Amino acid sequence: MGINRGPFLLFLIVMVGSVALGEGATQNYDSKYSFNGSSFPEGFIFGTASSSYQYEGATNEGGRGASIWDSFTQRYPDKIKDGKNGLLADDSYHLYKEDVSIMKDIGFDAYRFSISWSRLLPSGNLSGGVNHEGITYYNNLINELQSNGLKPFVTLFHWDLPQALEDTYGGFLNHQIVNDFRDYAELCYKEFGDRVKHWITLNEPQTFTTMGYGNGAFAPGRCSKWLSSKCNEGDSATEPYLVAHHQILAHTAAVKVYKDKYQMSQKGQIGITLNSPWILPYSESTEDKDAASRALAFMYDWFMEPLNSGLYPAEMVAHVHERLPHFSKEQSSMVKGSFDFIGINYYSANYATDGPCEYQQPSYFTDSCINITDERNGIPIGQKAASQWLSIYPQGIQDLLLYTKNKFNNPVIYITENGVDEINNGTISLEDNMRIDYHSSHLSFVQSAIMNGVKVKGYFAWSLLDNFEWADGYTVRFGLVYVDYEDGLKRYPKNSTKWFKKFLNSEKLIY
Repeated sequence: MGINRGPFLLFLIVMVGSVALGEGATQNYDSKYSFNGSSFPEGFIFGTASSSYQYEGATNEGGRGASIWDSFTQRYPDKIKDGKNGLLADDSYHLYKEDVSIMKDIGFDAYRFSISWSRLLPSGNLSGGVNHEGITYYNNLINELQSNGLKPFVTLFHWDLPQALEDTYGGFLNHQIVNDFRDYAELCYKEFGDRVKHWITLNEPQTFTTMGYGNGAFAPGRCSKWLSSKCNEGDSATEPYLVAHHQILAHTAAVKVYKDKYQMSQKGQIGITLNSPWILPYSESTEDKDAASRALAFMYDWFMEPLNSGLYPAEMVAHVHERLPHFSKEQSSMVKGSFDFIGINYYSANYATDGPCEYQQPSYFTDSCINITDERNGIPIGQKAASQWLSIYPQGIQDLLLYTKNKFNNPVIYITENGVDEINNGTISLEDNMRIDYHSSHLSFVQSAIMNGVKVKGYFAWSLLDNFEWADGYTVRFGLVYVDYEDGLKRYPKNSTKWFKKFLNSEKLIY
């Protein structure tokens, strides 16, 4: 579907994005100063991030049940840029020891990965039985990480919902998902919590919601038919808000069972990963400043405000009205403060302008009454990466961190994703100096945020390996390590791995 440079452009940024110095950056990188891992506080954690569907492959092996991404890529291959899927992906299911060895050699402290819900529970819930081959795989991965000195950071849900739950009751459209997610989470605590000390309940609920139920670009591919001819079912005016609501309640239920039954003995921490681009007003007008505030409310505060206060943002309440679900008093009390830390995924930035509020057809994308653009007066907000949604604006990571500190009571934060992609042109290319510039500049702004009182405790690069990038398929590469999809998935370190190795070993890097 063609997207106008109007309200619907909101969907282009829900995935988050950023890549090199953009307008407004204040750090002078031409000046000479040393910068490396020792520049960060003692105990600061550096790692890389991944997800099960993007990495593991082996979708039909080891007793794994189907996920909605298996079904989505089979049903809608035209929604994936190259028509491909995660059937093989990086085959990390078989090659995890090699991947852990690469992480250790570079010098990372931790690895963030997600568990495939349907690999543990093929039918999605306990009544259908536990797949012990799946338990064994994750035990082996966790043990391999620990034996190599790497901390496991485990995400419970990174968008690959068991297809069985989608078929049985509509997945996250149904409140039953709250109980099934809680039970799945508890199974993970029981099996892995003696070694896993950092749990993340959900990855980017905003992206899963808006892309899966707002415009249908991601699994399960639902949206209003008027919005996209590729959507056979859905309602973009109601379903995104309902799905988000159930995700928040599912998160809360998983946190409660951990804190009530496991945290004291296992001595771990639990949180959630949220995402947002940084949003700047297109002009200094009051209307555009208000539009930028609404944009953040509809993307970031949508989830962060309930965790902070037990309520949805006032801007959303005012614009969505009765289509926005309500928390009961008991739910509000449970949601408020239901985290030990917040994960933030940051990649990019955009401008927001005030937009019209009168539409024949309401939807999540029009409710906020804003227009989103990546240029102002013809000047891009930052250099473009391979993905159109990703504009490089390093200062945005600092601005989002300070915004979180000042508005939401200064929580403990991990940067759980940050990275940049290049086009997959079919040839082995290990020269990725843009990626080095991207990480070094963003890390400098993270350091600046820490110096300004933000409690950032770690940074995870997306991603260790090139991988299946959702609707982009294999057409773009985010990895520090090149994966040769044409020759047995051989791994080749890019220049960025050499940079990180020096950075993490505290070699003197001059900028």
